[in-house]
Amino acid sequence: MALGDFNELEVARAVDFGLYLTSDDGDLLLPGKYVPEGTQIGDKLRVFVYRDSEDRLIATNLEPLAKINEFAALTVRDVSEVGAFLDWGLEKDLFLPYRNQRRALRPGQRVTVFVYLDETSDRIVANAKWERYLPDVEFTGQAGDQVQLFVADETELGYPVIVNGTHQGLLYHNEVFRPLRLGDTPTGYVRQVRPDGKLDISLQKAGYDEALDAADTLLDVLRKAGGALPLSDKSEPDDIYRRLGMSKKVFKKALGTLYKRGLVQLSPEETRLVSGE
Repeated sequence: MALGDFNELEVARAVDFGLYLTSDDGDLLLPGKYVPEGTQIGDKLRVFVYRDSEDRLIATNLEPLAKINEFAALTVRDVSEVGAFLDWGLEKDLFLPYRNQRRALRPGQRVTVFVYLDETSDRIVANAKWERYLPDVEFTGQAGDQVQLFVADETELGYPVIVNGTHQGLLYHNEVFRPLRLGDTPTGYVRQVRPDGKLDISLQKAGYDEALDAADTLLDVLRKAGGALPLSDKSEPDDIYRRLGMSKKVFKKALGTLYKRGLVQLSPEETRLVSGE
């Protein structure tokens, strides 16, 4: 049986307060409120197994926000002298020991953690020093590659991110033109692979590819808006970002691309599709 993960377990017997499921580690309780209607003795159920507040093995059909060996951005429910307690979607909160914290936490704050099974206590715990759990392997990609990101933190420099679930990267503040939240999973692009193996990341494609993508986005928004937008190369960066989710620099590249194609008319107050587009 896998503690901290989902298991297919057989129903052994029924009691007033639920069902007991059989496993290699002995029978464990599935409380009545989690029992699917119509379940019979001998049926097999997919359940998540963890420990309750008295350290007893218990099953649930609730979906946790993270299983063991996964990264997750979770909300702090409470703090104490020994650590913090995180909401991970189950009745019993996930424990983040004080020694595993990167900085002092407060209730309501989000924190990125790695969830693991502590071999000494046989308990599921969290560690906010998540970079320790990234595999020590060389990044085999190259600049320009599209990657999947997990926003793990925010610092003075930018947003540390987990790249493809395996490597550490950084989104610099001056490369980010939209709000980001811990746990967001945007698509990104490798700017460069640094000598220390870490990655510089951007949310936009570099160079000409970036301009083409932005031009397609702008064209689509113009069509949906009826052919005109109150934006031009004189517009404020915040107005451009709010409507298009791109920087003013990228917007101007997109405008230039569409203008060269003869698809838009430009004025100081607006951008308008050429009639017939």
